[in-house]
Amino acid sequence: MSIQEGDKLPDATFMKMGPDGPQPVNTADVFGGKRVAFFAVPGAFTPTCSAKHLPGFVEKSALLKARGIDEIACVSVNDVFVMGAWGEAAGSADVDMLADGNGEFAKAIGLELDGSGFGMGQRSQRYAMVVDDGTVERLFIEAPGEFKVSSAEHMLAQL
Repeated sequence: MSIQEGDKLPDATFMKMGPDGPQPVNTADVFGGKRVAFFAVPGAFTPTCSAKHLPGFVEKSALLKARGIDEIACVSVNDVFVMGAWGEAAGSADVDMLADGNGEFAKAIGLELDGSGFGMGQRSQRYAMVVDDGTVERLFIEAPGEFKVSSAEHMLAQL
């Protein structure tokens, strides 16, 4: 069963590219005392993720923050170097790019995806959530192959 609204996120460690290279950040660092717009993509540099999902949150970051969001974070089952490069390429200074390299967080919240049929191995489903101090306030999980409810536009409409 996947995580639900009202659930506390499990303790997990992500990797984030910092000025001195890769650095670990845990869920307390990312979500503690903040209201976070958090979204997951199946893969960095993939078509929908690069053309629509990440750009939507980059473009709508000021509007999200005006509606009570303190931080915006993107997670993917990719390594920290790929996530860092994707963040730079996408111009996402307002979006923290987090690597769930081994897919441990995706599995812990029950939102893993088997992308082996596409040569991608284990990944994360596409979703978005509003997290308030580590607790899932709103959760938007996409149906397979769709991009609707996890968009920045949909999240804005729900805030």
